[in-house]
Amino acid sequence: MNSVKRHEIFVCLKSANPHPTTELEYQTPFELLIAVILSAQATDKSVNLATRKLFPQANTAQQLFELGATRLLDCIKSIGLYKTKAKNILATCQLLIQQYDGEVPRTRAQLEKLPGVGRKTANVILNTAFGEPTIAVDTHIFRVANRTGLAPGKNVLEVERKLLKVVPKEYRHDAHHWLILHGRYICKARKPECAKCIIAHLCEFKDKTI
Repeated sequence: MNSVKRHEIFVCLKSANPHPTTELEYQTPFELLIAVILSAQATDKSVNLATRKLFPQANTAQQLFELGATRLLDCIKSIGLYKTKAKNILATCQLLIQQYDGEVPRTRAQLEKLPGVGRKTANVILNTAFGEPTIAVDTHIFRVANRTGLAPGKNVLEVERKLLKVVPKEYRHDAHHWLILHGRYICKARKPECAKCIIAHLCEFKDKTI
């Protein structure tokens, strides 16, 4: 795919959604961190249902750590892998209290040292909470990048690096949100809805469903 097409893709995505953001509900960087940890292999909808119960009880590292495992588990038990996530969340809270005065660190290296936080989660925090032009590649973005020809790659890291290279600078901050929403609602895994797609005329996917 050439640079003209890539640029036009983001012109189209921005025109349809000028101010994209995550569908996870949060008010602070800490709340976003917890929501993203919970979102692994879970839907944003299910996470929001859990955090609506959790955050009114505890929405800081100190409060959540003091809440304890039993009450935390009760809030998040509807989410997959909830026991492992609860363990990671409490360990993360303890580390934030001990090393960062309860605040969420602002570097990738520091974020990736937190239990339950990998490169994708760190990228989401850096982008959505702190405004950095990172791109967190999940299954939706990986699919869209490969299917459209925007930034094909064999693994998520390869796609991430290619996207950071080819996405025009003025669209880099919001690219993560546009692509994930496009993959979630239009460019679906089993059957992409090409007839509804605003970038179908730019997409290089050979098996369009139009």
